Amino acid sequence: MTEATITIVDYGAGNLRSVAKAMEKLGRSALITDDPEEILKASAVILPGQGASESAMRALHQRDLVEPIKDVIEKGVPFFGVCLGLQLLLDSSEEGPSPCLGVARGQVRLLPPEVKRPHMGWNQVTLHGTHPVFEGVESGSYFYFVHSYYAAPDYQSLVLGTTEYGVQFCSVIAMNNLVATQFHPEKSGALGLRLYENFLKSMVDGNGGG
Repeated sequence: MTEATITIVDYGAGNLRSVAKAMEKLGRSALITDDPEEILKASAVILPGQGASESAMRALHQRDLVEPIKDVIEKGVPFFGVCLGLQLLLDSSEEGPSPCLGVARGQVRLLPPEVKRPHMGWNQVTLHGTHPVFEGVESGSYFYFVHSYYAAPDYQSLVLGTTEYGVQFCSVIAMNNLVATQFHPEKSGALGLRLYENFLKSMVDGNGGG
């Protein structure tokens, strides 16, 4: 049985090494790549990211990665989005005029002016359902955030977790083969590592990818 190919999408938007190191801690290797063919061949895809949606979408288009990302999600390949990697899944962002990936209906909005931006540090995630990736993780657990914008999906059925920071915002979405978090699991200690471990065990290895 061959080990699943875990692919981390490289579009110049940061945190790639941290995610790869998290995989190493779990005894797994991950391929960091901007090659569309490698992404299409992957057993699982992680889309990390920090920064602005406008420049991120431009980088994805320049590397011809937009369609491969949409293709693997549509094909049912296990997919994990992190921070900007969550926001890019929606239709559009208040951060700029360029369309985002449009995998999930909704818009990315700026956090309200009465709170300090960026939202940086540890905050709680309230879970609104169960999911294999959050197996063994209690609602109200703390994770590490760094962001000024948040995802606002059109359909509440996509919202698995929410967080309070000036507004109650979506901090986890889940649909079919896809899960994405506004916080950074790779910066969230043992609990964050648990999410990646659950993702690999339940969605990757359990999907016939291992």
